[in-house]
Amino acid sequence: MKKTIHPSRLRHVVLLMAIGMAPAAQAQSLVDLYAAARDFDASYQSAKAQNDANLYKADQALALVLPKVGINATWSAGLAQADRGFSNNSMTLDASQGLYRPADDASYAQSRKAVQQAASALQTAEQELILRLSQAYFDVLASSDSLEFVKAQKVAVQEQLAAAKRNFEVGTSTITDAREAQARFDLVLAQEIAAENDLRVKTLALAQLVGKSDVKPLAVAPDFNLSQFSPADMNEWLTIGQTEHPVIRQLNLALEVARLETQKANAANMPTVDLVARYQATTNNGSVASSLFGGSNAYTLGFNINMPLFSGYAIQNRVKETLSLEDKARADLEAAQRNVAQSTRAAFMGVDSALGQVRAYQAAAISSQSALDANKLGYQVGVRINIDVLNSQSQLYDTKAKLSKARYDVLVGNLKLRQASGILKAADLQAINALLR
Repeated sequence: MKKTIHPSRLRHVVLLMAIGMAPAAQAQSLVDLYAAARDFDASYQSAKAQNDANLYKADQALALVLPKVGINATWSAGLAQADRGFSNNSMTLDASQGLYRPADDASYAQSRKAVQQAASALQTAEQELILRLSQAYFDVLASSDSLEFVKAQKVAVQEQLAAAKRNFEVGTSTITDAREAQARFDLVLAQEIAAENDLRVKTLALAQLVGKSDVKPLAVAPDFNLSQFSPADMNEWLTIGQTEHPVIRQLNLALEVARLETQKANAANMPTVDLVARYQATTNNGSVASSLFGGSNAYTLGFNINMPLFSGYAIQNRVKETLSLEDKARADLEAAQRNVAQSTRAAFMGVDSALGQVRAYQAAAISSQSALDANKLGYQVGVRINIDVLNSQSQLYDTKAKLSKARYDVLVGNLKLRQASGILKAADLQAINALLR
């Protein structure tokens, strides 16, 4: 039996194949790739479609407060005798407008809250997309930097290996130096293979997110002012999170909807009043018993009042149910407020930690370079052995890779902090985009 590939899967298969065959591409900025991800990412498109559906659903509640008009028409015909037929025609036009319907009013108010909830849900999805894209973007840059450092280390170790072999041949060093350098060179080759594969995997993840096979992120400038990404007082971020976070707004609205549901349940005990109007027109063209023609037009206008008396305790139990759901909505809101506060604290400390690591690794990189230079000089004059130089080289390039990763962590951590407090927007990418070269 011949198998077919679903179009959505086929699209991803083609994307994966194209990544492997793509020519050298022009580098793209973070803002460019975010625009592509916004149009391609399935999770965001799903949230957007759900938002549209929620808006249309909310608008359906408008029918509860608008007039209702309907028309009914009938026509019938028959044969009374062989030489005489007859027909009867009628048309009825009914219209009604609710004057006092507290349950419908509550439902309509709920629908307006649902519109605001839909907007908050879409904002949450947009923030998640921004963060996923930024993380994937800087994962590629960090992996690319690691590969470059490994290649630079390979060149340095290769030079050290050649020097060790020359020194052994002239008798100024032992075979141990050459073997140590060869072992370190083989290890760096293995690290290079792993770094190349890691870069391919990270690039594939970014390409799949934006729907492009030729992704190549612009690099960050080697030096930039970290102070602009240093967060202010933590309490300020905590206050912002409790008022601006879209999840908290959603749950606040959910609590208001639950309260309206209780109002709606209580309204079942109240009367309803409708204004009703009817226009009826009939035409008779004889009947079985008569050949007389006739017709009439009738207009009526009045009120329809409905008062519930007893419904088997259904209303009372419905009110108890909605009150319990109010308690649940209130508890969900409190849990979300605590989670947002905890996430904001963690994100704030993450940025602060990354900033501290950048400063520490910058100092370590300078110290590691000085140590390498000293060990090279010591090796040349015979007071250091080859393994000292190799270890210094390894420490220097490892420190540089960690420094690069820490700088990216500052940028991504700042976005995470803004997301944790609920104020992350696409415009926030511009500050990072300005650092790209």
